[in-house]
Amino acid sequence: MANDSCRTDAHQTDPPLLKENSGFYAFKTSRFHYQGIRVFFRQHVKAKQLPAPLPLLVCIPGLGGSVAQFHPLLSSLVDLAPCLAVDWPGCGRSDYTVASWEAYTPQALSELLEAVIDAYRDSDAGQGVVLIGHSMGTCLAASMANLHVKHTTTVARHVVGLVAICPLSGPGDKSKYEWALLRALFWIPECIVSLWRAWDGIGGPQSASVARFVGQDADAELKMLQYRFNQQSRTPVWRRMAYGLIPWLGHGNAVGGVPGLDIWAGLSIPIYLIAGQDDHLTPPSETDKIVQAIKSASSDWGAEAPPPDLDGTEVPPQLQHAPKVVQTIVMPSPANHALLYMPQSARALAGLISDFVAANVTGRLSLAWQLQYLSREGKWDVKNLGKWRSVKPVSDSIGPKGKPIFRAMKTLREADEVHCPKIFVEKWGALIKDVIDISKDQPVYDPRGLERSGIHYHKFPTVSKVPPPAHEVEAFVRRVDGLREAQHVRARQENWQGAHECVIGVHCHYGFNRTGYLIVCYLVERCGFGLADAIDTFAQARPNGIRHSHFLDRLYVRYNIDAVRT
Repeated sequence: MANDSCRTDAHQTDPPLLKENSGFYAFKTSRFHYQGIRVFFRQHVKAKQLPAPLPLLVCIPGLGGSVAQFHPLLSSLVDLAPCLAVDWPGCGRSDYTVASWEAYTPQALSELLEAVIDAYRDSDAGQGVVLIGHSMGTCLAASMANLHVKHTTTVARHVVGLVAICPLSGPGDKSKYEWALLRALFWIPECIVSLWRAWDGIGGPQSASVARFVGQDADAELKMLQYRFNQQSRTPVWRRMAYGLIPWLGHGNAVGGVPGLDIWAGLSIPIYLIAGQDDHLTPPSETDKIVQAIKSASSDWGAEAPPPDLDGTEVPPQLQHAPKVVQTIVMPSPANHALLYMPQSARALAGLISDFVAANVTGRLSLAWQLQYLSREGKWDVKNLGKWRSVKPVSDSIGPKGKPIFRAMKTLREADEVHCPKIFVEKWGALIKDVIDISKDQPVYDPRGLERSGIHYHKFPTVSKVPPPAHEVEAFVRRVDGLREAQHVRARQENWQGAHECVIGVHCHYGFNRTGYLIVCYLVERCGFGLADAIDTFAQARPNGIRHSHFLDRLYVRYNIDAVRT
C-alpha cells in the first residue's frame, strides 16, 4: 500500500520541470477565495533577447485534471514561449480549501483561471494569450476567449489563439427530465461514491477505471499514468466539478453548466481542434459539431495557413488579433482521450501545436526562426563555436559486434551549414532513428526538424561536468531499453531498410564525457561488456573517448566498488 501511494502521490511523482517552476498561491475572485493553488509558470529562456513579448501559452486541464497531464506537451512548449498552467482547486497538488459547490462550476473556474492569467500576463506590453485546453478545459477556453461572455478581467481581449485537445462541444442533447435525473444522482452520499470508485479501481493499472480512458490494450506505461491521475482525483472535488457541468433548463433554454455550441460559434480567432480516433469520451464527432456551429455563425472562414518560411533575417508580424481560421485533425489509432500524455501521440501532438501557432498566431513562435534570429544576433549559440566545429559530428556505431546500438554525437546547431537538422536528416536519417539529448539546457536547434523526417527526439537532461548519478543512469538504461523495443516495432511498421544497423544517437554538447559515461554504463549493464572493454569500445568509435578523468574514476567506483557493496 505504501508503495502504491509513492507511485500515485501528486507531490512525489511531480516531474522536475513542473516542480522546479511551480509555486502555491491564493487567488480571490468575485465570489470565492481559493488558497494553495498550484501554479506552473516558466518564462522563455531568451525572452529578453527576442523582440516584444511572445504570447503566453496557457494549458487548461479537464475534469479533475492537473498540470502533470500536460507535462509531455509542456516539455516541448517551454522552448517556444512562456508557459502557464494550474492545478484546479483540490486537484493535482492544489489544496482543497473551498467546499462550496458553486466554486467548481465552469463559470467559477473560468473566473479563477482568468485571475491567474491576469497575474502573469505582461499587460503593460500587451502580451497575447494562446489557450490550450483538454476535454472540459476546451469549453472553458472557448468561454474565456469569447468576447460576448461577461468577464471580470480583460484577458478575453488578448486571446490570440485556441487549441482544443479532445474538444467537447457542450452539454449534449438531453431532455429536461434526463438532466434532472443526472442531477439527482449527486444526492448519493459521498461515502457511497468513494466505495464505488474504490471498487471500480480494483486492479490498479489493470482496473476498469483505467481501461475506460485508455483501453484494455494500452501499454503498461500509459496505464500506470492513467491510474496515477485517477488516484489523484479527489472524490468531493470530482463530484462538485461534474455537477457544475449539468445545465438547468428554463423555457427550453439551457442555463449554466458546461459552455456549448453558441459559445464556440462566437469565436473569431485561430482555432485548432485535435481529436483522437479511438476517443470514446469526446469522439471526433464533437469536433464536427463545433466546426458546423462556427461555419453556420460566420462566413469569415479562413484558409489553412502555410508553414512560415523564415530565415531569421526578418521579424515575423505579431498581430493583436490574428485572422480567424479553423483547422481540425483526427489523430489516428491508438490516439484516445489520453492522447495528451500517451507516449504514442504526445510527441506528435506537440509538433502539431507548434506548427499551428507558428503558422496562424505568429511566426515568432517558430523555434527554428528563434534559433536563427538569436544565432545571427550572437545571443544564442553553441558554447565555444570554434571548438565545437572541430569535433566530428557523429561517431562510428557503438555496441556488440554486428549489433550496433548507439552513435555518439555533438549537439546539432540550427544555423550551421554542416551539422543542422536538415543536413543531419539527409545524411543520417536512414541509420539514426532516435536522438537522446542529454544536455540540460534548451537545444540550439529545433527538434521538430528531426521529428518531421521520422527521427524521434527525446530530452534527458543531465548536468555538465558532473558524472550522472545512479538514478539518472538507471533511468537512461530504462529509456534506451524502451526505445530499442519501440524501434523493433517501428522497423516492421515503417519497413526500414537495413533495420539491424539502425541506432540511437546520444549527445550532450560535444558528445564525449556525459555521452560516453551513459553509453558505457549501458554496454556494461545490458550488453555484457566488462568495464574496460566498454570504455575502450566507446573510445574506438569516438576517438579520444571519455576525456575527463573524474568521469572515468566514477565509472570504476560504480562497477568495482558500489557493485560489490550491493
